[in-house]
Amino acid sequence: MTVDQATRLRQLVTTTAKRARVIAVTSGKGGVGKSSIALNLAVVAAGHFGRTVLLDADLGLANLDVMCGVTVRGGLAEVVAGKKRLNEIIVKTPYKVDLVPGASGIAYVADLPDEDRGRLMEQMDLLERHADLVVVDTGAGVTRNVVRTAAAADEIFVVATPEPTSITDAYATIKLISRCNEYGTLKVIINQADSRREGDRVADRIAAVSKKFLGANVTPGGCIFADPKVARAVRLRKPLVTAFPASPAALGIAAIARGLNGADGACRDGAFMGRLKKLFGGKK
Repeated sequence: MTVDQATRLRQLVTTTAKRARVIAVTSGKGGVGKSSIALNLAVVAAGHFGRTVLLDADLGLANLDVMCGVTVRGGLAEVVAGKKRLNEIIVKTPYKVDLVPGASGIAYVADLPDEDRGRLMEQMDLLERHADLVVVDTGAGVTRNVVRTAAAADEIFVVATPEPTSITDAYATIKLISRCNEYGTLKVIINQADSRREGDRVADRIAAVSKKFLGANVTPGGCIFADPKVARAVRLRKPLVTAFPASPAALGIAAIARGLNGADGACRDGAFMGRLKKLFGGKK
């Protein structure tokens, strides 16, 4: 073990009294900008929350390392297998955010053998003690793994675009999360909006339908404008908020990050990993 790894492990072990605030960014379908929003939200938030960790929880198609231009030394698959500890795979990015790389191709957490799942959750518990803020980029879709991971967070941002199919998928995501016994504060982010008016209209529609038919309280989490600079930043392998900080989409994400300091941002009772264990301990 290197000196740097040993130092980081001591940090993980000694910060036992605190718990990070956990924000999950999720979506009912792919292609709506979920991972880009999670990355950029973490980068902006790092300036306000102290130690910020970005967790690539997409266990099927992890790609945040590519989006922020870093080289990884392994991923959650090695942690699950017991080959590495979490502190050995964490990557420091140039943006004051620690990245926990995902694990493309491994089984869903719910389908892992008990020993492997326990090993992963034990390491993730250490992560929660290490950080001040954890931003979780869940997989896309409405699988059991995605829904329960999102539900365990303190705050859940459901990302949708103004397209009818995306709105329908966002509602389906909210429906499944609301069926969990407990879940965090639900917010909806409208991405790729043509105008503030359009974004507000779509967010209000989702909130109204969720309240009427699900009894779920969903609040608007912010609006991000359609912006060609988003694709350019991805090609540059840099966060949008650092590559093009004055672009319309970057300003929208910065506004969402500033809102994280609001009164509704208090952590829920208990720990994220404790809630996650309960959710995955139930029957399918």
